[in-house]
Amino acid sequence: MPRLEVITLSVNSVSSLEPVSWCRQLSELYLRGNCIPSLAELRHLQGLPHLRVLWLAENPCCGPDPHRYRMTVLRNLPRLQRLDNQAVTEEELSRALLEGEEVMAPSREGTGNGQTELSYTLSTMSATAETHGDPLSYSEEEASNVQGQLGLKPPARDRAPSFSQREAVSGRKNRSNVLAAILLLLQDLDAEGLEAVHQAVLGQLQALHRRDVQEDMD
Repeated sequence: MPRLEVITLSVNSVSSLEPVSWCRQLSELYLRGNCIPSLAELRHLQGLPHLRVLWLAENPCCGPDPHRYRMTVLRNLPRLQRLDNQAVTEEELSRALLEGEEVMAPSREGTGNGQTELSYTLSTMSATAETHGDPLSYSEEEASNVQGQLGLKPPARDRAPSFSQREAVSGRKNRSNVLAAILLLLQDLDAEGLEAVHQAVLGQLQALHRRDVQEDMD
């Protein structure tokens, strides 16, 4: 039933969101009190362009940390307007880019019964030797693409950079990641939203200019 717009399956022992991925017209999904095991299942909802309302509370995937759960859902589904019967705010969407976790689908692995299942992982925010503690989960390739769009040069890499150099490079990389996130969000805005962003940018530029003038005077 690909034309379904509203699905209500609360308290039905649902354990996978994969079948829902075919409902391209879906705008509201109610799955409270089911058996969704992991937030990795959000991957199946990312291709639903009209999804605005999601109720996922009381599932195992919510975990013990309500804030982390909400930030992760909003990072991966930034078009949501309402999550678990609570309105989504612009401030939450901004925080989710920094505090939420990105759902990833790295590979397909064979199972014992000869079928193939998609293996999911969550990219964590904690610093590790492999990730080098990058506070945002955008890849270097994505950051480079954004740098190209904005006319920015990628940071130079030394074989043995000093602490201050590493700190500077990290700062530039984080800035590029933030710009990448902003560009992705801009794609979902209509003319009215873009005009609001335009006015906010002008206001910020004027504030920075006034600050620079004040510093020169001091």
